[in-house]
Amino acid sequence: MSVETTIADPASRTAIAPATAVAKAPPAWSRRLRSVVLAIIVPVALLVIWHVMVRWTGTRLIPTPSGVATMMWDFAFGGIYDDAYSKSLPIHFWKSVQRVYGGFFLAAIVGIPLGLMIGRIPLIRAMLDPTLSLLRPIPVTAWLPLSMIFFGLGPKSAIFLVFLGAFYPILLNTIFGVKSVDPRLFEAAEMLGCRGSQLFRSVVLPAALPSIFNGLRLGASFAWILIVVGEMTGVPEGLGAVIMDGRTLSRTDLVITGMIIIGVTGFASDRILLLINNYFLRWSPQHHA
Repeated sequence: MSVETTIADPASRTAIAPATAVAKAPPAWSRRLRSVVLAIIVPVALLVIWHVMVRWTGTRLIPTPSGVATMMWDFAFGGIYDDAYSKSLPIHFWKSVQRVYGGFFLAAIVGIPLGLMIGRIPLIRAMLDPTLSLLRPIPVTAWLPLSMIFFGLGPKSAIFLVFLGAFYPILLNTIFGVKSVDPRLFEAAEMLGCRGSQLFRSVVLPAALPSIFNGLRLGASFAWILIVVGEMTGVPEGLGAVIMDGRTLSRTDLVITGMIIIGVTGFASDRILLLINNYFLRWSPQHHA
C-alpha cells in the first residue's frame, strides 16, 4: 500500500490513532507520582508560610511547625516534656475513635433506611419531612446543654452530638438519591414482577448508592468536626478534650497537635470510604468520584 493510499484511507488513520495514543500514555506509577506531588505542594507551601510568619512576627503565641512536631512526638512517644500529655496519644485517640464511629454508624443505621422510606413512600415523607426540616437548622452546639441533661456528663453525650452532625447529611443525600431514580426503572421492575421489599433491594438501593456514599463521606467528615464539641461534655479523655485543655492552659502547640491528628484521621476515613465506594460502584460512571 502506498503512502498516498494510507493517508487517504480514513480507516487506516483510525486504526493508527489508538495505537499511537496507547503508546504515548504515561505509566501508572508516573500518574500516581504526579498526583502525590501535586497533593503535597499546598501543604508544604502552607508550612513554609507558617514558619516564615512566626519568625517574622516574633510571636510566642503561635509555635513554629518544628515546635508542633516536637509536641506531636512527645504526645505520641514521650521523652521530651514528660507532662500529663506525654505518651498519651493512644488513649485519647482510641476514645475519640469510639465516639466518632459510634455516632457515625448510628447515624448511618438510622439515616439510610429512613431516607429510603422518605424518598420512596409519600405518606412517610408527608409525616416526617416537615419535622425534620424544622429540626435540621438547629446548630449541634445548641443541643449541648440538652444532651448533658438527657445523657449526663460523659461519652454518651458526645456520641449523641456526633450522631446529630452526621445524621442529616446521610439522610438528605439518601432521600436525594431515591428521588433521582429514573421512574422507568420502577416501571420495568414492576413489569418483571418486582414488588415491595424486593423493589427496594433490586432497584432503589443500587440506584441510590452513589448519593448514599456521598452522604456517608459528608457524615464522616462532620463526625470528626463535631468530636471537639462532643467532648466538651466533661469527658477527661479524647482529642477534643485535649484541644479544650490546650486552650485552657494556653498550650497552642497542644491545640494544633490535636487539630492535625483529627484532620489526618478524618482524611484517612474519607479515603477508606472512597475505596469502599469505588468497590461497590464499579458499574457506575460515578465510581471514581
